[in-house]
Amino acid sequence: MVNGPALRIAFFGTPDFAVPTLEALLASRHNVVAVVSQPDRPKGRGHKLQMTPTHAAAGAAGVPVLQPERVRDDLFLQSVAGMGLDLGVVAAYGKILPEGLLKLPRLGMINVHASLLPAYRGAAPVHRAVINGDRETGVTIMRVVRELDAGPIMAKASRPVGLDETSVEVEAALARLGAPLLVSVVDALATGTAVETPQDDARATFAPKIARSEGTIDWSRRAAEIHNLVRGLQPWPLVSAWLDGQRYLLHRTGRTQDRAAAPGGTIVHAAGDRLSVAAGDGELLDILRIQPEGRRVMQTREFLAGHRLTPGARFTSG
Repeated sequence: MVNGPALRIAFFGTPDFAVPTLEALLASRHNVVAVVSQPDRPKGRGHKLQMTPTHAAAGAAGVPVLQPERVRDDLFLQSVAGMGLDLGVVAAYGKILPEGLLKLPRLGMINVHASLLPAYRGAAPVHRAVINGDRETGVTIMRVVRELDAGPIMAKASRPVGLDETSVEVEAALARLGAPLLVSVVDALATGTAVETPQDDARATFAPKIARSEGTIDWSRRAAEIHNLVRGLQPWPLVSAWLDGQRYLLHRTGRTQDRAAAPGGTIVHAAGDRLSVAAGDGELLDILRIQPEGRRVMQTREFLAGHRLTPGARFTSG
């Protein structure tokens, strides 16, 4: 049985990744007194205002939601200061929290970070791990400090990364992995048994924000590198290739054991269920899901039924 008081917690998080942790806290013995999310934004073709995932989850649970445009705003800071917080919990909030805010809860703030720190500090840890072809990743619960993702580690959990898993799939799995781990750390803080281990800064690596320009394929690269790029740049910006003046977005690829003596980007097979393209190392990469720009995503067979591609033609970078 867990002893110690139930803590008063403010939860800071915005996207889907944050929802499992929020739901786990709501189901725990602790008291989530407020959820802080980035503001709702217009989305989709109709530009309709859509709630952030955490706003929707908090609303369903009857928890007050704050959505400041600026977390340094005096009125917002005064509101948080008046909550009588024991702890702040952060999960992909999306903005750097000022030092003054970090000091408001009695026990400070802790964060669910989607990497095995000190690896991949920064905005895009899952995407970078997948792009780099890592075979293992995980989540870290750490104390939030002023320096980016550099606070002491309180708990870790790891999982393998499948050869064909996308960053979307890995991130969803890490969200589920991190939620109970976070609650266990909150329980330890409540009982005064939490252990904090400083990070080894000399081993730190960084995961900068993804840029749209990274979605351009260099067909001279190895098939494994291109495949990892397709897996990692999901759901945005996706990887793109050009053929006969048309831009295509590649949603899924698969590696093969086949090879061809052809320049990178050359179409080797284009019939039935198979659209295979040579990479720079001669290995063939199968395109499994493709989207002509401005149209919907298609499986290979459907795509080839409406697009006559000739073996020997070459995809280019632009």
